[in-house]
Amino acid sequence: MVLDRNETRELYRKRARHYDLAVQVFPLFGFNVGRYRRDTIASLRLGSGDLVVELGCGTGLNFEYVQRRIGPRGKIIGVDLTDAMLEVAKARVAGAGWSNVELVQADIAQWNMPREVAGVFSTLALTLVPEYDEVIKTASRALRTGGRLAVFDMKEPEHWPSRLVRLAAWLNKPFGVSLDLAERHPWESIGRYLTEVEFREYYFGALYLCVGEKP
Repeated sequence: MVLDRNETRELYRKRARHYDLAVQVFPLFGFNVGRYRRDTIASLRLGSGDLVVELGCGTGLNFEYVQRRIGPRGKIIGVDLTDAMLEVAKARVAGAGWSNVELVQADIAQWNMPREVAGVFSTLALTLVPEYDEVIKTASRALRTGGRLAVFDMKEPEHWPSRLVRLAAWLNKPFGVSLDLAERHPWESIGRYLTEVEFREYYFGALYLCVGEKP
């Protein structure tokens, strides 16, 4: 059963304090989330001074990777639905001494995105948003010419036995995952509004990275 907006917010409020710790367990199952996040940021081809928007930034786990590429003259806008997740992100920003990060609590389906953005990205978040197609359409308009949108997320693996697919969905239920989400295909929306420049699969097809560029 797919969670609605309020259910998603409450779920991640409960998960916020221990979210970063829970993520550290993933590599034990071969889920190299650090590598996947780095690949996502690298695919944006960012440069010093660029403006970047992260949709569903959570606790700010991706900020360090972005900072390495945009430097202190650049700017990150991190948007998330859940106040508790943003509190953790705020502490991370303060601890690192980053003065170029703006945190916004908002529903990304309704948030007014700034214009002339160098890159927009989302990791393991966009599939949870029912209006993902409209979000991608809005992001495509916000990008500057040559700007990129990168989405790293889950999908139903084509060659897994159905029992294994159901088990994977059950194991990820604490993060709002359900089999019904398999009907959502953000990568198709990227191809609809942008020029697809990269598509790769991870974890035997259960995860993907799709990148679109504004002509």
